[in-house]
Amino acid sequence: MRHPLSTRLASLLLLVLAAGQAMAASADAVRTRLAAELDANPVADARVKAFAKEHLLPVLGDEALVREVKAQNARKTPLAEIQAQDKAWIAAESELPIQKEKLSNPAAEAIRAIAKRLPALREVFAMDDQGANVGQNNLTSDYWQGDEDKWTKSFAAGAGGVDVGKAKFDKSANATLQQVSLPLIDADGAIVGAITFGIALEAL
Repeated sequence: MRHPLSTRLASLLLLVLAAGQAMAASADAVRTRLAAELDANPVADARVKAFAKEHLLPVLGDEALVREVKAQNARKTPLAEIQAQDKAWIAAESELPIQKEKLSNPAAEAIRAIAKRLPALREVFAMDDQGANVGQNNLTSDYWQGDEDKWTKSFAAGAGGVDVGKAKFDKSANATLQQVSLPLIDADGAIVGAITFGIALEAL
C-alpha cells in the first residue's frame, strides 16, 4: 500500500505540473492571438509578418527580459519622474548614467543576444508597464515611449497587441527599418511590458 505522504507528494506534483501546463497554454494563447493580429495588419508586408511570427513571437517570454521588466514595474516610479527623466535624456549632450545602464543591464544583454541570433534586427528596446525604457541595444532618442503607438498599441493597457510602424530609411543603419512592437509575456500569460524591434527590410 502506498504511504499517505507519498500519495500527497504525488498529488502535489501533479498539481504543480498542471499549473505549469495551464500557464504555458495561456502564454501560447496570447501568441496565437498576436499571430492573427499580425496577419491582419495592413502596414506590414508578407516578409515582415512571416519574420515576426517565426522569430519574434517566441522571444516575447524571454526570462531575462520579463524578469527585468517586472523588477522595474515593481518600483512604481511616478510618471512625472519618468517624464522628467525623458526630458533630460532627450536634452543630453553626453552619455547619462541612466543611458549607460540601459545599454548594459541584463535586459540589454538579453536584447543583444536576440539581435545577434537575428541579424535583421538593427534596434531593439524593451519598455515597462508605463512605457519607460528598460533595456536596449542602441541608444534611443527618448526614454519614455508611453505616449507613442509603439507602446500604447503593443502594451494595450495590459491586454497586449501589435503595432507596426511605417518603413523608413535609417541613415545610421544604412537600411530601411520597420518597427514591429509587441507585448512582453510572463509565463502565466500576463502582459508585463512591451518591446520594439527595428527590422532591416533588406535583410529579410
